[in-house]
Amino acid sequence: MERTDKLKELFQPVFDEMGVKLYEIKWISGSEKTLQVAIMKADGTMDLDTCADVSERLSEVLDAADPISEEYTLEVCSPGAEREIRDLSELDQLTGSYIHVRLSAPFKKMTEITGELVSVEDGIVTMSYRDKAATRKAQFPRTDIEFARMAVRI
Repeated sequence: MERTDKLKELFQPVFDEMGVKLYEIKWISGSEKTLQVAIMKADGTMDLDTCADVSERLSEVLDAADPISEEYTLEVCSPGAEREIRDLSELDQLTGSYIHVRLSAPFKKMTEITGELVSVEDGIVTMSYRDKAATRKAQFPRTDIEFARMAVRI
């Protein structure tokens, strides 16, 4: 079992207790090692107070279990405003969100679309996007999505 898998197992009770879900655990090397734990609430949001509370609880768990022998810094953070949507089944809960998708098969000669996710029904994704001054709709199979992430409306 990989070291991050053991940490996920160790941290899961804290995530459950604090009402957050894990997005990613990764080690960042630099002048010092950092254990970065990216978390989010069920609705995909995150706030600084929750990150601080989870960080405190994870520190307690790490101090008690002592699973890491070398020196490191714990960083609990949000996955970011433009986080990757890794599980496309998550799209069902993101209706109304602003997203960016890259498609394997072009829609009207476009392989990338950024806009509001209108619906996901029977495997068909409907997005509303801007084309110059007009608002248009795009419909394509969910299976055509190569990559998806949250987007920030500018």
